[in-house]
Amino acid sequence: MPPAQASPPDAASARRPGLRWLAAAAVLVLGAGCFSFHRGPPQPGATTLGAPTVTLGAITIGNYLIVEAKWDRHGPYHFLIDTGASVTLVSPELAARYGTRSPFPPETPLVRVKSSEGDTALLTATFFKRLQLEDARFEDVQTLVYDLAPLSAHLGVKLDGILGFPLFRETLLTLDYPHSRVVLQRLDRSAPPPGATIAFNNDRKTPIIPVRLGDQTVAALVDSGSDADFSFNPVGLDPQYAVPPRPGGLVGTLANDRDQHIGRLAGTLMIGNHALLRPVADITDELSSLGGGILRHFTVTFDQEHGRVTFQRDTLDPIPPEPRRSAGLSFTKTPAYWRVASVVPGSPAAAAGIQAGDLVTRLNGEPVVKWDLRRYDLLVTTASTIEFTFLNGAQETARRIDVFDLVPLGR
Repeated sequence: MPPAQASPPDAASARRPGLRWLAAAAVLVLGAGCFSFHRGPPQPGATTLGAPTVTLGAITIGNYLIVEAKWDRHGPYHFLIDTGASVTLVSPELAARYGTRSPFPPETPLVRVKSSEGDTALLTATFFKRLQLEDARFEDVQTLVYDLAPLSAHLGVKLDGILGFPLFRETLLTLDYPHSRVVLQRLDRSAPPPGATIAFNNDRKTPIIPVRLGDQTVAALVDSGSDADFSFNPVGLDPQYAVPPRPGGLVGTLANDRDQHIGRLAGTLMIGNHALLRPVADITDELSSLGGGILRHFTVTFDQEHGRVTFQRDTLDPIPPEPRRSAGLSFTKTPAYWRVASVVPGSPAAAAGIQAGDLVTRLNGEPVVKWDLRRYDLLVTTASTIEFTFLNGAQETARRIDVFDLVPLGR
């Protein structure tokens, strides 16, 4: 997608059919051409909650909440809720078990994707008469079938679907990051929950809200399908940086894969009355967005009927900056090895001669199959060096790589 030449995209062009995942530690590489939608997002059928409040357990992986839900004897199933997506994706296995041909005209836009091997395919549409999350039942759900195995390998948990924002149009949707849970409530009240409530800036039920950066207002998508902190489009603004943007790892989405440029803003990002000091900024030519790296500090409630979102924390103390550490490598993953997808320029890994395409079989002496995303992220956050074992033909060679501050704290 070419760089933006004018203002950032508006609500009509901002919705995308998939999440954005990882940057500098490990990455799933998936891509496609650019696309835009000229019709409204797909509308599910009736939503039925078995109780006024349905609480779903979740696990936290990286900056994502992964919902665990029983449905039948084949479960539990795992779903990622993506508030930045206008469609719902399901795995081929789930589609084969419950998907049917829709009796209605298709509303879900078809999407062409390119895999990490370079193959291109058009995602198949399917129809679910019922999709259930514990006591929450969604009827007449149109979806796209997508191979979630590579993303599952990246996260370290088998994903059965990625649930787009329109699915929850008849509920209050709460992503409770601090308590690792998702709460669904009936739309039987008009008063918003406690916290900083911000209206959507559009009438298309898209969670784009105004946030403040210094004395400037920025439109930002509230995007639980992104692991980033603040994806920032600087077009038309004059941002000041505490740490200037520099090349990072490879960022993959359903829409494209791109080289990351990441830095730290000098000012304060205000979300309602909540302040984030010197936030990390992932520079983008698309709409600015608040990703899981910021949302994880909050309990976030979305009210599509009234076009608003509420951010709640136990304190109004400013959220301090944190360093962004990296081993300088991005990967595509299999159980047997991790393939280096990119190397951060100027990093210790680049100085050591590591190249894209190199194969890693062990971390600190343990096979890569034992390293899920949570464990690897913790290692990168806390270690000063990591021993990577590379496969060269039939030989394995161990090399120690320094972990470094990709984005220091700045001043």
